[in-house]
Amino acid sequence: MTGGSRLLPVSPWTPLEMSPFDGWGLLSAFLALLCCTGSGEEAFEVRMWPGQLMVESGESRVINCSTTCTQPNTGGLETTLHKTLLEEQDQWKLYEVFNISQDTDVICHFTCSGKQESKSLNISVFHPPKQVLLKLWPTLVAVGRSFTIQCRVPSVAPLEGLTVTLLHGSEIVYSQTFVGTTLSPQEAMVTHNTTAHREDDRHNFSCRAEMDLRSRGGDLVHSVSDPQALDVYEPAQDNQVVAIITVVSVLLFLFVTSVLLCFVFGQQWHQRRTGTYGVQAAWRRLRWVYRA
Repeated sequence: MTGGSRLLPVSPWTPLEMSPFDGWGLLSAFLALLCCTGSGEEAFEVRMWPGQLMVESGESRVINCSTTCTQPNTGGLETTLHKTLLEEQDQWKLYEVFNISQDTDVICHFTCSGKQESKSLNISVFHPPKQVLLKLWPTLVAVGRSFTIQCRVPSVAPLEGLTVTLLHGSEIVYSQTFVGTTLSPQEAMVTHNTTAHREDDRHNFSCRAEMDLRSRGGDLVHSVSDPQALDVYEPAQDNQVVAIITVVSVLLFLFVTSVLLCFVFGQQWHQRRTGTYGVQAAWRRLRWVYRA
């Protein structure tokens, strides 16, 4: 047709014409996908050192807070205790906490890419065995007789893991390990009855109280009582006293007897010489003087 538009058949192998904006759209979508993936919250950890902590009442301790986040936004240590920041860098902070007088929790926290993670630490307070008191009764005992050893540890906590050992010199006489979870200070007491031996008076008795807190973040704490002496004697000493008294009595009897015998023999000797007893002659003279 003249002057009219001519329609050409479209080949199935002829590609469709693409808008110049379609390529940029695909690229923009790909970049947006990468951007969204990279801007996700970074996974990180918060750590504390030490992992366990047990301290004596009133002490201070150093605590380290750290994170695996390379560029944390904020971080710190939350506690009701008085604290001081000693040193810090991007991934860790070193604090000192003061006057720990009761069990408490401290919390370390960091924020990284808008996400916050935290870690808590429980601080336990212990009361060491500052006093160990030993008592022996009776303190004077015969060989083969029984006597009692008593050891008291006042105001100690926790009882769990406390070992009280009774010693004779360096030899262990008796040992007891306490169990229980009570954290309040209380008295621990061990009483042991035993038999006296002759060698018991050669070494002093003592008592040792030991707390092993290493499994709970503490140390090995121990204290020893003042030594106590035990006087041991042989029961045969009583027979010796009786024997001494008997010997003295026999000697006294012999002495009195010898005096009487001397007197009798003296009278007999005087009679043989004068024909009368000296006592009788004296008695006669007294009667004659009285009559005169």
